[in-house]
Amino acid sequence: MSSSLIVLTGFITWALLLLLLMEIIRSQLVVRGKVPANGFTSDNAGLSPFMQRLARAHANCVESLPVFGGLLLVAIATDQTRITDPLAYVFMASRMIQSLVHLASVSPVAVTVRFSAFAVQMGIGLFWAWQLLFAALAA
Repeated sequence: MSSSLIVLTGFITWALLLLLLMEIIRSQLVVRGKVPANGFTSDNAGLSPFMQRLARAHANCVESLPVFGGLLLVAIATDQTRITDPLAYVFMASRMIQSLVHLASVSPVAVTVRFSAFAVQMGIGLFWAWQLLFAALAA
């Protein structure tokens, strides 16, 4: 299995795990009677700052999955994983760092680290897109 396929699956799994964590916490809030079952908003407004950050971290994954996951899928479908494989794990690590830092803090340092992790993803994504486009044009 290529690194690209592993990372695509990992990215989907990471988004799913963030959602699972959010739903476990929400379920506990409902069972304990702290929030009615219909009392949640998509951004977790009215809940703890951690829950609001968790909703945003999950949304960040879901928002970026079509773009970055799409690039990985193009590489996999066109047998061009030689383009995406070398940086696939760096991409996944930076995605996870971005999410974990988002969950941990909103301090200026944390925001800088989070943005830096996102910038790494953007750089990798642009590199992949460029390389995949030129590989398609050369075929």
